[in-house]
Amino acid sequence: QVQLVESGGGLVQAGGSLRLSCAISGRRGYALAWFRQAPGKDREFVAAISSMASLTSYADSVKGRFTISRDNAKNTAYLQMNSLKPEDTAVFYCAAGSWGNSASAYDYWGQGTQVTVSS
Repeated sequence: QVQLVESGGGLVQAGGSLRLSCAISGRRGYALAWFRQAPGKDREFVAAISSMASLTSYADSVKGRFTISRDNAKNTAYLQMNSLKPEDTAVFYCAAGSWGNSASAYDYWGQGTQVTVSS
């Protein structure tokens, strides 16, 4: 069993930055990913990182602006978000599971953290 708790969301102006954190407890060795869901839209993949951080993957919409990382010693994953745009506004979820960019690859999910980008 794995528990995930996100933090770091908030309100930021367009062009600003935020860093999300995902605290992980329980069984280790999973790939981690960030997904997001905007009001009225489906949940979408943002970024993923493999269990030993050797692989990363990003959605085209965030490439060059977001960076996913993890510190296995601290059992924490991060999503550094720069050059934020109003269209990045969403609830961001941390997920643990096998590697991939589909939500079906992930068995464990956090409760989400709200990110709001004002124009």
